Amino acid sequence: MRWLFWTVWIGGTAAGAILLWFLMAVPEARDWSFVDRRVFLPGATTDGHYQIELACESCHGEGFSDPKALQASCVRCHGDELEAANDSHPRTKFTDPRNADRVAILDARWCVTCHQEHRPEVTGTMGLSLPGDYCFHCHQSIGEERPTHEGLAYDSCADVGCHNFHDNRGLYEDFLVDHRNEPALLESPRVPLRNLAAVFATEAGDHAPLEAKDQDATASSSDPIVEEWAASGHARGGVNCSECHGAGATWTDHPQVSVCEECHALEVEGFSHGRHGMRRLVEGAPMTKGEARLPMTPKSPERDMDCHACHPAHAYDTRAAAVSACLDCHADEHSRAYEGSPHHELWKKEEAGEAPAGSGVSCATCHLPRVETEARPDQILVAHNQNDYLRPREKMIRSVCIHCHGLAYTIDALADEALVESNYREAPQRSVRSMEYATELRWELEGRAPPFALDEDQRKDGEEKP
Repeated sequence: MRWLFWTVWIGGTAAGAILLWFLMAVPEARDWSFVDRRVFLPGATTDGHYQIELACESCHGEGFSDPKALQASCVRCHGDELEAANDSHPRTKFTDPRNADRVAILDARWCVTCHQEHRPEVTGTMGLSLPGDYCFHCHQSIGEERPTHEGLAYDSCADVGCHNFHDNRGLYEDFLVDHRNEPALLESPRVPLRNLAAVFATEAGDHAPLEAKDQDATASSSDPIVEEWAASGHARGGVNCSECHGAGATWTDHPQVSVCEECHALEVEGFSHGRHGMRRLVEGAPMTKGEARLPMTPKSPERDMDCHACHPAHAYDTRAAAVSACLDCHADEHSRAYEGSPHHELWKKEEAGEAPAGSGVSCATCHLPRVETEARPDQILVAHNQNDYLRPREKMIRSVCIHCHGLAYTIDALADEALVESNYREAPQRSVRSMEYATELRWELEGRAPPFALDEDQRKDGEEKP
């Protein structure tokens, strides 16, 4: 009986291992609808990766390679973002022999030292799996070096409004000091205006606006689809039907995203790295509303998250894409609180022509901001990767908030969880001390008495003493 038991045990284990390898490594097996590959996950994935959790090889490599393959996967997806952010803790900092003692304690040369997937017990509210004491290993003496930091909790370094490990541009000490005395609302609050049409006209030459009668499709000029196109930015920019659908024998009723990419390459690239389109990078089926982890509205139809999910196939109404396309799907508390908020009222006034262009605040204003591109500094376009300007929240400071608000007010607002959920319907109820800390340090370095002082009791209750 013992011999039979071990035979069955070893045989079953071998068969299971072979089946596991086959289902995970053989591409054809990934499409078998009757196999739910999620049963093989060792733990829940983070919010940032769960969309591609079944494409294991996109991170682990074929055959689940060594840690170098994981590191290469991290850099492949996030390397450009970190480089553009002027990473505060680049890998070179930890390959410097002078930091060998620190690397021995926390080997931050590898992304997975701090970010370990499939570990929900150490995954925070921002979707990052991260040990709470990672700053302490290198900066444990900061309380002695800076009086402003004396008594602060060891795991409070990365609190909203303080420090970020990678992208800390919105909280640099010089930046904080230079913007210290700004009012809560700037004198002329405006967001940048996109100029894709002007750039396109310069590069491709002026295209005369088209009307319904000018369409080169086979439909009647009175067809509703043609009427939608005639009222769109494409028609106003001289883009006819055949430029997307093809002409003659090459005509297709349903153009792929690759057609959009011919004119909107930067937008598609951003979209492919964001939460809406990241499955394109692993050649998976597009994300659908029903697969989202955030609360979604039941009324909107189930649809693939591609360009047309927010931009209807022929209307291409960017104003609708900036608000209604978002609220058609998203039903979390922050999204539901947008309508009726001060930002929404500003948006309605701009829409009605009662306020200047750029003074309204839509969902896209903050989450898909208008930014200058590194490749084309003269071009301002809508960034379609919302991850770049949302996680962590402080990344929104430079690209979004300071176009309208003072820095101190911005930091306090982003740190107020209740205010974020209510979509900024009132003034922030908490005060972040980072700006005061930076100013005190600046004056100390310059050998002058600071304009104020914070004693221990005031630091606890958040009051400032002149």
